[in-house]
Amino acid sequence: MSLAKLFRTGQSNQRILGWGDVVVLLGIIAILYTGVRLALSAPDVVQGPDISLAFGALPWYAALSLGRMAAAYALSLLFTVVYGYVAAYNRRAEQVLMPLLDVLQSVPILSFLPVVLLSFSAVLPDMLAAELAAIVLIFTSQVWNITFAWYQSLTTIGRDLHEASAIFRLNRWQRLKWLELPFAAGSLIWNSMMSWAGGWFFLMAAEIFTVGERDFRLPGLGAYLQEAANQGDVRALTWGIVTLILVVVLLDQILWRPLLAWAERFKIEMVEDEEPATSWFYDLLVDAKLLARLARGWQGWNERLDRWLAASLPPVEMEEAGDQRPHVGVYIVGGLIVVGLLYVAYQAGLLLIAVPVQQWAVIGVGLFATLVRVNIALAIALLWTVPLGVAIGTNRRLARWLQPVVQITASVPATALFPAFLLLFLHLPGGLNLASVVLMLAGTQWYLLFNVIAGASAIPQDLKYTASLLHLDRRTRWRMLILPALFPYIVTGAITASGGAWNASIVAEHVQFGGRTLVVTGIGAVIANATAAGDYPLLLAATLGMILAVVAINRLLWRRLYRLAEERFRME
Repeated sequence: MSLAKLFRTGQSNQRILGWGDVVVLLGIIAILYTGVRLALSAPDVVQGPDISLAFGALPWYAALSLGRMAAAYALSLLFTVVYGYVAAYNRRAEQVLMPLLDVLQSVPILSFLPVVLLSFSAVLPDMLAAELAAIVLIFTSQVWNITFAWYQSLTTIGRDLHEASAIFRLNRWQRLKWLELPFAAGSLIWNSMMSWAGGWFFLMAAEIFTVGERDFRLPGLGAYLQEAANQGDVRALTWGIVTLILVVVLLDQILWRPLLAWAERFKIEMVEDEEPATSWFYDLLVDAKLLARLARGWQGWNERLDRWLAASLPPVEMEEAGDQRPHVGVYIVGGLIVVGLLYVAYQAGLLLIAVPVQQWAVIGVGLFATLVRVNIALAIALLWTVPLGVAIGTNRRLARWLQPVVQITASVPATALFPAFLLLFLHLPGGLNLASVVLMLAGTQWYLLFNVIAGASAIPQDLKYTASLLHLDRRTRWRMLILPALFPYIVTGAITASGGAWNASIVAEHVQFGGRTLVVTGIGAVIANATAAGDYPLLLAATLGMILAVVAINRLLWRRLYRLAEERFRME
């Protein structure tokens, strides 16, 4: 199939840029402009906490960091279920929600952490502002790939399963409980693991943040590690890293691995897997009598909830009425919102006029340079994550050993390794250009790997047996079975990985190292320079430029590939 034909597949009624995109971009401009204005009203001096390097403080700091991660994940899961459900089943809403998701996952949140913190501190007490900003930052690092995975799962549910749910006259709650959540369980769990792994990096960044005389540090593992590094306390630094690794391993053993073992029951296959996922902690919970009693009590409450919702909600018909015209009140409220957005966008436009033409040219060159680095990092990631992800997802014995290693490696903040990258690459041809690609790769390759593992794990065992009975050689098996089954997951991973790479450009293209400031041409360097200099017009212009570039790529490439996955690669 030619590339042009592939891009036309299923796209006859889809525009590249619609009114939904315009409203979304106006909203983002309004939010950014409002944040900048609030930041100007923030207090001049903020006193930070005293961070203890005592060994006994580590459990408390670890608990605080876990609490922030858990709060952000709870918000992410709630957002994911509601947002992805509406986008998957209402085509009119999808025209606004999916472009908005493209924009949100491409916003370089690291560059706007100062704006978020300062705007919160302008209206809230300092510590509360710092806590909320940290949770918001972690939320933005966790939510997008989970939402994309949930949306991808909902749009690739087989038509036969939808027909069965209509025959059984399931309402929305019952369909969510008995069809959609079970179908998406594997993908949601693997992407949740990735979200937690990526969230550690943003948690560390949020816990150690300062702006001039304003100290917004938070007690936690990130602040502990920074304080140990600043004081040159190797012993405390080692204990902090060991604590982080122990937390990751414990989460793997008592949360993620049991969830993967529990999710085995939801795989769509006619033949049971020869080596299903296992967990010693899950087996322990299954044998616990106290937990069984609690489960019986929960089941009774759950049945009452089901009966109440069954009586309250009508059955869902096979064809969703997602394209019906909204109520006239929706148009009125929408019109008022658009008017408000236009006013704030006009004010932001006045701010953008202050950006000289030469700086707009620098932004354009920077976008092209960063785009090249992002594509190189994405290509390298695809080369190794697809074969390794398939090996882990189809070989349970290998997964038992490699899964914790992958989680620990993915949870180590990529910026912590950047000094080593610089020492290695600065004296090589390419220098910082090469090091920046490596940092982008280190921070984003895991999105692809975890999605590939989820896709490989979801391949039904009966299809594997069929491929064996047909004596398909390795090349044919990859072409006929593995790659088609992985295609939706690769698209989801590539979207979030590319968005993460654009975000990583801010710390990869502008580096403080050895008392020097190292800069390469790129949009990330432009944003970092504008942030350091307090040049808000340039910061707004560069950020909007990055957002527009990412949205254009998503609309021209990834959204069309999503449609192709929805129409041609359903598991049915």
